[in-house]
Amino acid sequence: MTRRILVTGVGGAPGFDLARKLMQLGCEVIGADCDPLACGLALEGVKPRTLPPADHSDYGARLLHLCRTLRPTGLLSTVEAELPALIALRGPLEVLGVRTWLPELRAVQACADKARFHEVMTRCALPTPRSAGPAGIDGLPDGLLVVKPRRGQGAKGVHVCRTRQQARVLCELVPHPIVQEHVTGREFTADCLIDRSGRASVILRWRLMVKAGLSMVSATFHSRPVTDLVKQALAAVGMSGVCCVQGFVSGDAVILTEINARIAGAFLCAEAAGAHFVEQSVNGLYGLPVDHGRLTYEAGVYLTKCFETLSLQNRGIQ
Repeated sequence: MTRRILVTGVGGAPGFDLARKLMQLGCEVIGADCDPLACGLALEGVKPRTLPPADHSDYGARLLHLCRTLRPTGLLSTVEAELPALIALRGPLEVLGVRTWLPELRAVQACADKARFHEVMTRCALPTPRSAGPAGIDGLPDGLLVVKPRRGQGAKGVHVCRTRQQARVLCELVPHPIVQEHVTGREFTADCLIDRSGRASVILRWRLMVKAGLSMVSATFHSRPVTDLVKQALAAVGMSGVCCVQGFVSGDAVILTEINARIAGAFLCAEAAGAHFVEQSVNGLYGLPVDHGRLTYEAGVYLTKCFETLSLQNRGIQ
């Protein structure tokens, strides 16, 4: 089978690096983004296409038209906001011969909504920051608090304040806000691949330098307590396929802050440490067994990301 894979969200770090890695593995890549100036659309070797945002009324029709025209055999999304629409389109995509590997809707909802994620973690007695909506701020500890949108990614709309009164003001400015206690410690990401039987492989890395929510410097590490807790969280939300988990190690405590139902922006650190992360993700996409033996990794491997000049060209834009 020709592995012609449609990667959505190639303007972001996860989609850009995923498209590049897939081509290195010999796949044909169709790169899509809602921004016609997205960096991944200029990546050499990618067949570029634009799609509307996932909440646009034409999103489904445009996606299916693209698939009928370019005939991808698989689809990998790096945009959490479009997952509910893709889940609804699984049937039509399958008819067109496009394989998907998407989590169930309940898992996507539990991860995309920070308030719901807190509910799931609390119900399962898994450690996560104390959280509340605007009406419940008085129940949070005084001191540093974080106000952020219930939905969204990265550092967009995230504010740190010192008092509950400041948090109330910020809740007037942040759309659909949630307020969380500020967690300190060493921040980490877990790159995770959960096969169709529910078995998970977890690659841990410290987030040593973070800019705009993206880990610019990472280093792999091993920890049985962190790995076990991450696996419990994955099972609690019912996750499958590729995802990443974020949290903090504070002394002897491990605190989980979020699960993203997509590949992480610095997954190349896992690859450099010896985990064949994308290769096995593609195996799972095409219905092949995931070889967890190829997802082991070495600790102490560093990844440093930077901005690069991708292309210089005259597109005739005025």
